[in-house]
Amino acid sequence: MQATLEQRALKVSIVVTLVVSSLGVTFGLLAGSQSILFDGVFSTIDAAMSALSLVVARLAIREASQRFQHGYWHLEPLVAALNGAILMLLCFYAFLNAVQGLMEGGRELDFDLAIAYAVVVAIACFSMVIYQKRLNRRADSEFVRIDIQGWLMAALITTALLVAFGIALLLQGTAWAHLTRYIDSALLMVLTACFMPVPLGIVRRAVREIFLIAPSAVDREVHAAMVPVMAREGLLHYHSHVAKAGRGHFIEIHIVTAPDFCSGQGVALMDEIREEISGGLSIPPERRWFTVAFTADERWA
Repeated sequence: MQATLEQRALKVSIVVTLVVSSLGVTFGLLAGSQSILFDGVFSTIDAAMSALSLVVARLAIREASQRFQHGYWHLEPLVAALNGAILMLLCFYAFLNAVQGLMEGGRELDFDLAIAYAVVVAIACFSMVIYQKRLNRRADSEFVRIDIQGWLMAALITTALLVAFGIALLLQGTAWAHLTRYIDSALLMVLTACFMPVPLGIVRRAVREIFLIAPSAVDREVHAAMVPVMAREGLLHYHSHVAKAGRGHFIEIHIVTAPDFCSGQGVALMDEIREEISGGLSIPPERRWFTVAFTADERWA
């Protein structure tokens, strides 16, 4: 059910994004607005990334194959990092264009077209944020979460455009009319600078997973689950290793025992300990690669 909801959310997002990007590019060219054109290009790239996310989301729920024996979870942070990196480059490029526009004295805009675009797209973006947030309460998908951030960015950008274009329209015919030439470039520069932290955050989280940095919350869970087991069974000590890649968690625990451990009970006792440790973890079984090994030789721990 979670996978179905995730794929539905991404499919709807791709369709709506393509519509919004088409409007952005068309209205940006007709109105002569760099900020609207930036919004359209941003949406086009977002649609491409959503399509790629959909492909990876389908792979991530498949069983491991002979070639990918640990599954496809590792592809998720790679796609997220690519998504964030492209958005960062786009924001940086748009910022430089805005600075150049200010230095060249700005440009005249068709504010009626610009306002019409901003109203329609703002409604579409906020509707997508609400829709995907509701759906992701059940899907709990990192891809959908990233997509929500993209829609929220687009919604806030478009709302800011609407406010700025409205103010510029009011200034026409007044003593401040000459300033309207700078509205588009100034707004684009401010927006790209303000929203740069969003793709930076996406890249930061993805890089942590790519480099297999241990998630502290999962590490604490493992240690908490081991405390009663170690005390009750009289085990000597253990070494644990945790990592996260996309929706998947890799958990390995190597327990050092006394040479006469589980004499008479054998494998049944080991499985009982595994079951108890597993019960102390909040991560669903289908989203983890869970291994508990026992040894009486410290070398193998």
